[in-house]
Amino acid sequence: MTDKQTRESFGSRIGFVIAAAGSAVGLGNLWKFPYLAGMNGGAAFLFIYIVIILCIGVTAMMCEVVVGRMGGLNAADSFEKLGGKRWKPVGWSGIACAFVILSYYAVIGGWIIRYMLHSFTGLIELAAQGKSAEVFSVFVSNSGEVIFYQAIFMAITAALVLMGVKNGIEKSCKIMMPMLFAAMLILIVRAVTLPGAMEGIKFYLYPNFSKVTPQTVLAALGQGFFSLSLGAGAILIYGSYLPKTANIIKSVRQICLIDTSVAFLAGLMVFPAVFAFNAPPEAGPGLTFITLPGLFAQMPGGMIFSAIFFLLFFLAALTSSISLLEAPTGYLIDHGMKRTHATLIMTVLIFLVGIPSAVSLAGGLNVGSRSFIDAAGYLTDSIMMPLASMLCCIFAGWSLKDEKLKAELTNNGTINFPTYGFWKIMMKVIAPAAILCIFATGLKW
Repeated sequence: MTDKQTRESFGSRIGFVIAAAGSAVGLGNLWKFPYLAGMNGGAAFLFIYIVIILCIGVTAMMCEVVVGRMGGLNAADSFEKLGGKRWKPVGWSGIACAFVILSYYAVIGGWIIRYMLHSFTGLIELAAQGKSAEVFSVFVSNSGEVIFYQAIFMAITAALVLMGVKNGIEKSCKIMMPMLFAAMLILIVRAVTLPGAMEGIKFYLYPNFSKVTPQTVLAALGQGFFSLSLGAGAILIYGSYLPKTANIIKSVRQICLIDTSVAFLAGLMVFPAVFAFNAPPEAGPGLTFITLPGLFAQMPGGMIFSAIFFLLFFLAALTSSISLLEAPTGYLIDHGMKRTHATLIMTVLIFLVGIPSAVSLAGGLNVGSRSFIDAAGYLTDSIMMPLASMLCCIFAGWSLKDEKLKAELTNNGTINFPTYGFWKIMMKVIAPAAILCIFATGLKW
């Protein structure tokens, strides 16, 4: 394995925060959060989601970062180094999860690139004619075109990872994250100034807890967990690049704050427009590629706002995809392979594994009752990620020696962590139980 002294690292703590926040901020925030909030009562869902992030999300992420920095290697080798060979499969599961996620994530990333370009080549005109659903159906049925855009997305991701941790991942995220927030603010200003937007703001910000059901809580618990990219080996390997002098506690809190802010702003961007044009807030996954183009078609300057919207989605997808590619690539690098070769090998393998997902919506390629891309998402979201994250919490809480864990978190006592005892209880008992709940409820095929 690579000598730890020659291993790459982030240039600064803030570089790590921005890169890790970029990993967490993805389609889960911008695509999934708005439609889940719409399906589960808006403001009440938002409130429960924030509470879960503060309690469960921060705890689980801190576990992954501290294991990564203590191990100083990729997920598989960090677990083996700290806990022996019996724990190595936990790290392997995270790396495998990142591999599978990126295989279908790149397909959706390709859709986004296509829609961003199509915003200038007829999308808005067709949406104005009520043909948004037809446009999407025709596109995903053209397997060659879908694979072409999947390849473009993977090539862009690989180009950034090829440049390394500091010059590629860190620098690109420092550029893309501010761009992401700028694009969101432009769209929010446009959305909240639409006639009738206030109804959407009320739906999103004024909670009605009478609509809260156990399913609402479970949906918020699952979304809070998945939106932070936990259990996929990405946050853990980023933690392995974190300098020993950096403050883990402060960094994790800032990452979770940025991630939650993006999810919150996504709702503020979507719901005013949805209500302004009397679209259903519970539109589901089709909200992004079917409902919203129809809304942009009704706005003055809709073509521009559509392009900005899909640029925003592209940036969010890309900051996540580079962390997902780095997780398996980092394993090969830690075992002596050059970054160039490791990145290209993993890029090609992930692209090839993603082809079944790319062609599955054209019809015929199913796993049981699900399309292949949906089945791949089920495997990672409902099984691999919860299990890996739960076992990471159990490992950090029950296997690592308390004095070493506390010394790592507090930089040998130089950082104050007055709630360490509470965090330890959350890590050992509450977080694993909550994640087990996600796992158990998500197993329904």
